[in-house]
Amino acid sequence: MNPPLPSGRPVPPAKYRGRIAPSPTGWLHAGHARTFTVAWKRAEDSGGTCILRMEDLDTDRRKPEYTAAVYEDLAWLGLRWAEGPDTGGPHAPYTQSERMDIYRRQWKALRDSGCIYPSPHSRKDVRGALSAPHEGANESVFPPRLRPPPGTGRKTPEPGSVNWRFRVPDGRVIRFTDGRCGETAYTAGQDFGDFVVWRKDGFPSYEFAVVVDDHLMEISEVVRGEDLLRSTARQLLLYEALGWRAPAWYHCELVCDAEGRRLAKRTEAQSLRGIRKAGMDPVALRVSLFAPKR
Repeated sequence: MNPPLPSGRPVPPAKYRGRIAPSPTGWLHAGHARTFTVAWKRAEDSGGTCILRMEDLDTDRRKPEYTAAVYEDLAWLGLRWAEGPDTGGPHAPYTQSERMDIYRRQWKALRDSGCIYPSPHSRKDVRGALSAPHEGANESVFPPRLRPPPGTGRKTPEPGSVNWRFRVPDGRVIRFTDGRCGETAYTAGQDFGDFVVWRKDGFPSYEFAVVVDDHLMEISEVVRGEDLLRSTARQLLLYEALGWRAPAWYHCELVCDAEGRRLAKRTEAQSLRGIRKAGMDPVALRVSLFAPKR
C-alpha cells in the first residue's frame, strides 16, 4: 500500500489565508478576473486574509507594464489584499524574483533527500518549466530510462546550469479532494513523469516555487483555474518530500472564447485592459462571469 500523501485540508482552518497570484507576462483577462474574484471572495466569506503574490520568474516574458496593469486591473475589479508587494507583510517579500535565497534553501533540502537529480534533457525543458503546465496541453512523460542512478547529484553544492528533476514514484496514484471538482486522482509515471523543479537558466520552476511560497506564506487554500488540476498531483509529491502539510484546493471553471478555447494573455482585445477601455462596468463584468449557464 502506498504511504499517505499530506492530503489537502477538506475544510479550511478558522484562520483562512488565500492568495491572488498573477504572473506579469501579459494582460490579465476575464479568466483571471473570475479566478481572482473567487479567491478574494472565499477569503472574505471566511473572515480570513487574502494576500497578493507576484509570480514573475518567467524572465523572458515579464514586463514592467504588465506588472503595473495587474495593480490597475485588480483595483478596477474592486479586489483588495492585506499583504503584498505594495503593502508588505510578515511573509515578505511577496515577489518571487526577490525570494531566490529561500528557494535555494529548499532546493538543497530536496537534493539532500535524494528526491531530485540533475538532468541534461532537453532544451524544451526550460521553456516548459517557465510557466504553469496547463491541463489539456500535450505533455510528454519523461522516459524513466533517462533517470540517473539514485543518489546522483547529492554532493552538488549549487543547482548550476542544468535542469533538476523530481523523481516521481512510478505507478503511484495521487488522490486529492478538490473543493469544486471533487475526488481527483492522477498516476505518477503515467499521467505525468519526472518534472523540472529547478531550471538550467538559474530559476526554480513554477511547480516548485508555488509550493515553497504557499507553505511559507501559510496559505490554507489554493484557488486557481482547473487547467492546473494536474499540477496539484505533482505539488502534493513536493509537499510530501519537504515534510509539509498541503493546503486545501479549489480549481475554478475556466472562461473560454467563442470557439471554446481557454483565454490567453496574447491579445489586448480580450484582456481586462481592453474591457476597461471599452467602458464596461466592473460590477457588470463580475455578474456576467458568474451568471448561470443556459
